[in-house]
Amino acid sequence: MNRDLERALEPWREKYPRVTVERTIDLAFVAGAVLRATAGAGLLVVGRRTHRSVPGTHIGPVTHAVLHHSTVPVAVVPHD
Repeated sequence: MNRDLERALEPWREKYPRVTVERTIDLAFVAGAVLRATAGAGLLVVGRRTHRSVPGTHIGPVTHAVLHHSTVPVAVVPHD
């Protein structure tokens, strides 16, 4: 498995040890890969950056796509 991915996940594994993490690298269209990964999931959590200079709520193309095509509930969580 990719060491960069492992390093990125480690703090979250330590903070939330009871949450199961599935590590996947998919070089396909991002939104499609995210949607495929939701098979059997109860919730899809995606991020939305908050440091935009334009006022209002803005989402990126992946979040936009999963909101329109997901078959499971989606939680959009703002982050910096």
